[in-house]
Amino acid sequence: MRILSVNVGTPVDAEWAGNLKRTAIDKRAVAHRVAVLANGLTGDARADEKNHGSPKSAVYAYAREDYDWWERELGRELRHGQFGENLTTTGIDVNEALIGERWRVGTALLEVTGPRTPCVVFRNWMDEPGWVKRFTQAGRPGAYLRVVELGELGVGDDVQLVSRPEAGVSVADHFRARNGDRDALRRILTVPGHDAKWDEMAGRVLLG
Repeated sequence: MRILSVNVGTPVDAEWAGNLKRTAIDKRAVAHRVAVLANGLTGDARADEKNHGSPKSAVYAYAREDYDWWERELGRELRHGQFGENLTTTGIDVNEALIGERWRVGTALLEVTGPRTPCVVFRNWMDEPGWVKRFTQAGRPGAYLRVVELGELGVGDDVQLVSRPEAGVSVADHFRARNGDRDALRRILTVPGHDAKWDEMAGRVLLG
C-alpha cells in the first residue's frame, strides 16, 4: 500500500465551473515532498471554501485501481490527479476503508472521514455524458481524510494502517446509502453506535 502520486492545484477562472466560475479541480503531480498542514497539502488550495473547505475534507485520496476500471469504462486514459485527488494510491481499497480508520503516510497521520460527492464542477470537468449518475452508480467515490497529525509525505511513501474501528461504516456503504441504496443502509444499521442520521434516513427510505 503506497502513494503513486501526490497532486496539488490552485484556483483558476473557468466559465464551466458552476456558479463560482472558479475551480482548483485540476490537480497536477509534484515530485518533491510536501508538508501536510491542518487544512491539507502545501501548494494545494480550494476555490469553493464554502463546500470544500472543511477540515474533514483536507485531503482526498483515489486509487489507481479504480482509475484503471474507469479507463476501461470510458475508453480513455486517466492521469493521476484527473479526479482532483491529492493522493493517488495503489494496493489499498480506498472505498472499503472504514470511517474513522487512520493512515500513517510519511510522517503525517490521516483519518478517513467519508466519500467524495460528485458535483457540477466535477461533471463539467470530466465532460462525460451522464457523469454524475455514472460516478454514483459505480460506487467508487474515493475517500476524504482529515489531518490528525501534521507532517510531510511524498511519492513512494507507504500507506500504513494504524488503527481501524472494530465495526464501522465503509466509505462505499456511506456513499451508496446516502444515494438511496437500501442494502447499504441496512448494513450501516447493524453497526453498533452508528450515527443517528442513518436511523432518520431509514425511516424515510426503508419505511416510507
